[in-house]
Amino acid sequence: MQFAKRLQPLQSNVFADMDRAKAVALAAGRQVIDLSLGSSDLPAEAHVIEAIAQSLSDRSTHGYLLFNGTQGFREAAASWYEQKFGIKVDPQTEVLPLIGSQEGTAHLPLAILNPGDFALLLDPGYPSHAGGVHLAGGQIYPMPLLAENSFLPVFADIPAPVLAQSRMMVLSYPHNPTAAIAPLSFFQEAVAFCQQHNLVLVHDFPYVDLVFGESGDWADSSPNPKSKIQNPKSLVPSILQADPEKSVSIEFFTLSKSYNMGGFRIGYAIGNAQLINALRQVKAAVDFNQYRGILNGAIAALTGPQAGVKSAVATFQSRRDAFISALHRIGWNVPTPQATMYIWAKLPSHWSQNSIEFCTQLVKQTGVAASPGAGFGKSGEGYVRFALVHEPPLLGTAVERIAEFLH
Repeated sequence: MQFAKRLQPLQSNVFADMDRAKAVALAAGRQVIDLSLGSSDLPAEAHVIEAIAQSLSDRSTHGYLLFNGTQGFREAAASWYEQKFGIKVDPQTEVLPLIGSQEGTAHLPLAILNPGDFALLLDPGYPSHAGGVHLAGGQIYPMPLLAENSFLPVFADIPAPVLAQSRMMVLSYPHNPTAAIAPLSFFQEAVAFCQQHNLVLVHDFPYVDLVFGESGDWADSSPNPKSKIQNPKSLVPSILQADPEKSVSIEFFTLSKSYNMGGFRIGYAIGNAQLINALRQVKAAVDFNQYRGILNGAIAALTGPQAGVKSAVATFQSRRDAFISALHRIGWNVPTPQATMYIWAKLPSHWSQNSIEFCTQLVKQTGVAASPGAGFGKSGEGYVRFALVHEPPLLGTAVERIAEFLH
């Protein structure tokens, strides 16, 4: 049996590799503390679950859901975005429901790239960004993210011949895996660069709310006195604040992180109407939409009380502080991130060129599972990513086991 060549670059996946390593540890009788996958352990809010539950007994929700049937969700998404960032969004032409933001980043290259075209991707970066380019037959130019550059790419370093063949750039801040954030000035530079070189600018934005050190207050600075927009000095601006005309940009959101709905697989795209339509064409060939009850739950999440979002942020901040403090106590000095649910830790020198072996041996010997930096790209080598998906006492136990492993 012969398979398509496009499968070859998809054979290795950081999450699948660690899943196998965890299975080996479990088979050996280890208690696994899984810090390898960024899947929130917090529950969705009660009003969200209730909206989904009420939908189950409504037989009109049991059939296929086409685009026009998603209008209520698209309106809720547009309203949420306008309130948060102060930019007008047309729910008819500038919003598209997605099965999580990963669907968007994986499928959009099919609408943008011809075989051989380049996509400019962050290195390290989220695996589905590369996977979508491979499926489209495109080439990847990795933009290295280095600590000395605050884990931001340097556009001037991209070779001219690569730029001539490039069709899209993918950014994602707050960043997975490095937890870096990007200021509005960086996004303005990115928009200008993409406009100059006729590139589609894609921004994957799952950690929009998981930001620490912000008051969370919304400033009355909109021309519309009835609207409250986020402080323009927010640590995590939207790409469309740098491209309010939506000239080249599309942004992907998910309810997985802010609303603890990862398993429900619901997200959406907002941006340039032509890009939204192109992605809609690809999506129409692949699937219909989610069950309408899930969209009803998502509407409840976006339009209902937001106390759960603030509570989740506070929870992850306390976990971050506990984990960082524990690492410092064992002599592993890592910086404190301002956003996301991750710790990006530079490995001790004797592991600096073998993050995969570090993580494999760590879970084998201690049961603590983490993600090797090399699994996110060449520039991720020498680092390891820990996901803060357990309560502080268990995180403390994990660090105790890590200390035994290191010494």
